[in-house]
Amino acid sequence: MLVDLVQVTTRDGVRLDGMLQTSTATKAWPLDGLCFIHGTGGNFYGSTLFDAIGTHCLERGCAVLRVNTRGHDGISNAVTTKGGRRLGAAYEIVDDCRHDLAAWIDFLKERVGPRVGLVGHSLGAVKAIYALAHEASMDVVCAVAVSPPRLSYSWFCQSPEGATFLVAYQRAEQLVQAGLPNTLIEVQLPLPFAITAAGYVEKYGPDERYNYLSLVKSVRCPMLITLGAIEAAGNMAFRGAADAIGELRRANISVVTIADADHFYTNARRELIAELGRWIGRD
Repeated sequence: MLVDLVQVTTRDGVRLDGMLQTSTATKAWPLDGLCFIHGTGGNFYGSTLFDAIGTHCLERGCAVLRVNTRGHDGISNAVTTKGGRRLGAAYEIVDDCRHDLAAWIDFLKERVGPRVGLVGHSLGAVKAIYALAHEASMDVVCAVAVSPPRLSYSWFCQSPEGATFLVAYQRAEQLVQAGLPNTLIEVQLPLPFAITAAGYVEKYGPDERYNYLSLVKSVRCPMLITLGAIEAAGNMAFRGAADAIGELRRANISVVTIADADHFYTNARRELIAELGRWIGRD
């Protein structure tokens, strides 16, 4: 199976890397290719979850494009048309994912054909939904959001972990107000990682600009959202999400909760892939 290492430059000048796998199998799905988007601190080559899903897609004659967004890895040094720039999960602005995904979708269509879709995991799922909601020209056949976290300030505050979250949020807000927005802070909620004070406020603030529950109404293409029963019982970013999505009652959205699945579907990848195959290709 051939793998091409590929690059794009976004419309705002950031160079991104990825890999494209094409298939010689008989086309069994009504898709030419799928673009896979990693989660917080991830990258195009490190996900064993995407390894498993991608192999199944290739067996169905569907090309697989696994990509970096500018939020890849914890901290990264980006190449841009204006010189080097520090990015990665610690420094990214999630809104910029619109530029990243627009570039990758255009690239995928040029290489494999017009019928393409998105598959995002974790924050990558939120980015897929966000980009589709804000980029009217991003024409895809379908989108799969694998365990998107519910980035909701109000939900976090009312959760049992709310007091701990507020301590971190207020510290970040104080640093921003003190003129120190790029100070790195170590946080534990909604997941443990390092992020700038400004990034934490932007990503998890009360305006909830990345709360996918309010974004899906603007997505026009069919969308499958999957959640893991184990993650939903634990992390506050997933707790109660299935019920909340169900209340939206949109015809183009399918929601599946998979038993015994944690955030990475460690012991439930076969079940996840089966759901994906039924939804996309009626396997």
